[in-house]
Amino acid sequence: MRILYGVIALGATAILTSGCHFYEQPCPAIAQAPVVSLTVERSYVSSVKGIHLKACQDGVCKESDLELRPGTASVDQGCTGDGPDDSCSATSVPDGTLVGMLMLDVLTESPIDASLTGTSPNGAPLPQRSLTFTPTSDYPFGLQCGKFLGASLLLDADGLRQTGLNQSIEPDSPAR
Repeated sequence: MRILYGVIALGATAILTSGCHFYEQPCPAIAQAPVVSLTVERSYVSSVKGIHLKACQDGVCKESDLELRPGTASVDQGCTGDGPDDSCSATSVPDGTLVGMLMLDVLTESPIDASLTGTSPNGAPLPQRSLTFTPTSDYPFGLQCGKFLGASLLLDADGLRQTGLNQSIEPDSPAR
């Protein structure tokens, strides 16, 4: 009889222990790109022909002429229902912005010193813009899946600023 009670207790313990992880959500296999992204606001696009971006973080600098591409926005096209087997869809449409990216070797939570120069369509130089900012952090897939860092900038007629959450921004500094 003791053996029977022992087997029942062991079985109940196994069921309860395995039940703790039964609903664990898997993490998507998505790698984070170490980039500083730049969006040229649609109201400023007509003033920009080319952009050169330099970003320094932890004593390492990268710089490049950015390949600017048309930006897009997602438009919700609705769902087939509210059930778990129903599907939802969206489509991308041009939003009038331009976007570019500067690839870094590594992106950390340390501040980034960014400086931007460029040319207008008539070949005249754009004002040099500088900004020191701290990358944003988020857990888009839950705490169990790890932290994602983002370094996103917006350029418009007023200058260069960071976009995203948890902003730590110093205003544009004059060109030196």
